[in-house]
Amino acid sequence: MRRFYASASQFSGNSIELDADETRHLRDVLRLTSGDNVSVFNGTGQEFECSILEIGKRTARLVLVGEIPAASPESPLDITIAPTVLNGDRYDLIVQKAVELGVTTLVPLITIRCEMKAADAGRRLSRWRRIALEATKQSGRAKIMEIVEPQTLDRGLADAEKSTAILFSERDGANLPQKLNGKTITAFYGPKGGWDDSELDLARSLGVSIVTLRGRILRAETASIAITAILQHRFGDLN
Repeated sequence: MRRFYASASQFSGNSIELDADETRHLRDVLRLTSGDNVSVFNGTGQEFECSILEIGKRTARLVLVGEIPAASPESPLDITIAPTVLNGDRYDLIVQKAVELGVTTLVPLITIRCEMKAADAGRRLSRWRRIALEATKQSGRAKIMEIVEPQTLDRGLADAEKSTAILFSERDGANLPQKLNGKTITAFYGPKGGWDDSELDLARSLGVSIVTLRGRILRAETASIAITAILQHRFGDLN
């Protein structure tokens, strides 16, 4: 079935009203009509089979048939990734693949060697969130990955104090731990050119693990995607 998104405010009893964008996609792109069955997810983990009742110019009204499992279940690993912001469409790729890999939260990170200023990164938030929504539809997840406001490294490290925090570095790090304390992890990925010495010192002072994966030289966007996959394989459900 075709998948659509509706927030909790669009649910009323056993009825759902799609917004203008979803209605346009349903009507003009997919050419669906009244009586067709579709699935609708609410962004918080639930998905429902629905039947189309009527299609208007700006809204479509659906009726709930019943709750169904999402095609892609959520990982038992609550993973937040904080990749340093990159220029161009390379960060778009990180956002898309993070959704596919089951990431819970993405923190756009502003570091000393970051290629983009915080204000410019903030202006790209809506774009990244649209990419995350489309990736959610395509990947079969029913929970939308949260993308928070851009943060500096010191703020990100402070916010990660209640989870297992790991800062991945191309140098001066140890091996990836074999086990986690709990099922919550925050992974920090550095910029092109690597971390500044002061940033590594800050992480150490806060007791954050610094990990170096040896054997490959990876572009920043490749490292973010590859390491996230490794974390889901080691500690999550990608096996």
